[in-house]
Amino acid sequence: MRRVVPRPRPRGLPVVYAAVAYAGAARSALLAHKERGALRLARPLGTALAAGVRVCGDGGERVVLVPVPSARGAVVRRGHDPVRRLALVAAERLRRGGIRAELLPVLRQRRAVADQAGLSAVARQRNVSGALEVVRCGALRLRAPGCRVVLVDDVLTTGASLAEAARAVRAAGCHGGLAAAVVAAPRDAFEAGRACPPP
Repeated sequence: MRRVVPRPRPRGLPVVYAAVAYAGAARSALLAHKERGALRLARPLGTALAAGVRVCGDGGERVVLVPVPSARGAVVRRGHDPVRRLALVAAERLRRGGIRAELLPVLRQRRAVADQAGLSAVARQRNVSGALEVVRCGALRLRAPGCRVVLVDDVLTTGASLAEAARAVRAAGCHGGLAAAVVAAPRDAFEAGRACPPP
């Protein structure tokens, strides 16, 4: 598990940790789970995600996993919400490991966005800017004392989606203890020697 930083780094992106490089078998597994409904892959992918979440915490607080939401149309087309499914597995794994973890799917799209595939980093940021919001009942739970909010996604590409999710969570009043974890990221995003969070 290592810290990853996309180049250029979007404004507002929290510290992000990834389990593996988005290549080879990991890429194939993520695509099969996401696009072809290979739901049996949720367990190993969610376990990898849990490792990233584990690095994000200091061990004492309650961990709240907030998945980056998929577009409604994509969920309907795929027949499932892949990131939410991975976050559910990760929360279960963390609880089995003695970490107080819960899934809190409180982000929703407030407007439609274009498919991010093929867009540049700047175009992705423009595409998702202001697109997410926290549902009303979720804001109080995000601000609860003694919790660490961890945004979760399957893949970090440019960081635009996670930066927008962080903006929405902060706008809802969550200002401390924010980090992010993903299953995979591009090889060039991995920072050498950054296996642990900074002090």
